[in-house]
Amino acid sequence: MVSGKSISIDDRLAQIVSVLFHPLLMTVYGLMIIFSTPSLYGYLPLQVKKVVSFIVITDNLIIPLILIVYFRFRNIISGWTIGSRSERVVPLITISLFYVFTVYLIYKFHIPFFIKSFIICSAVLAVAVTIINFWFKISVHSAGVGAMTALVMILSIKMQISLTWLMIIVILVSGLVMSSRLWLKAHTPTEVWTGFFLGLIGSLLILGKN
Repeated sequence: MVSGKSISIDDRLAQIVSVLFHPLLMTVYGLMIIFSTPSLYGYLPLQVKKVVSFIVITDNLIIPLILIVYFRFRNIISGWTIGSRSERVVPLITISLFYVFTVYLIYKFHIPFFIKSFIICSAVLAVAVTIINFWFKISVHSAGVGAMTALVMILSIKMQISLTWLMIIVILVSGLVMSSRLWLKAHTPTEVWTGFFLGLIGSLLILGKN
């Protein structure tokens, strides 16, 4: 992490990008994309969207954030960015369990299987990142934007709708996020690209066959 005593504008912008596109926000952003596209999923009843969003925001965002605060004050992690690979073990395992629990809850709802597949995909990636972290400090940020890129690609193909501008935005955001992680020296290029391709290829395989 860059020292706060001599932080530059570029450092601050990279930090802001890392926060705005934090891995915990990726599933929420993904749902927003699915529910807002001019496709079958965009016309689901508002109540269904609210319930699914509530579950995902609670299990995949709010509770993990509370746990990170708890881990910090119990000195299980030494900083909010959790830069050490060894320190990421407990948070990643705990968060993965909540992602899997989200799958269990969502599977009971009568909603399009593609949405369930997206939730499953998020959980699978969370577990995969957790396992890989035992040997290699993969970039979770990059895995998240890789998954978002795959989501837009699959939505466009499956629903036969033009999402060109959204695709451009997602690609630009991916580049921005990956560059920010490198700028902050949070990861090496190998860690960043490995994360991106894990998210991209993993999501294409899971979402593409449903």
